[in-house]
Amino acid sequence: MVRTHNPAMKKSATLLFREKRTYAGGVIELVIWQVPEPIPPSEHPFKYRLVFVREGKRIVGYDNERGKGDHKHLGKIETPYAFVDEDKLLDDFWQDVKEATK
Repeated sequence: MVRTHNPAMKKSATLLFREKRTYAGGVIELVIWQVPEPIPPSEHPFKYRLVFVREGKRIVGYDNERGKGDHKHLGKIETPYAFVDEDKLLDDFWQDVKEATK
């Protein structure tokens, strides 16, 4: 069990996945937590941050920020994201990263 430093997560959260690596001239950072209660307005028990950054700019990002819910960033465009589960989240993220680095 890992304690978070985010006061919004008042109870313990469990780190499920964390990875950081270089990719296509940039950096990928993936973090997925299981939280005791959904982060509103999300309805699932996960908090996540997936990002691909190159030359200091976010190229692809997925997260579920409190108040915004599940969404993704493709360049400067932010759109809602339909979260299904962690595996689909990772698959969708990698698909967008591959598209962005063609």
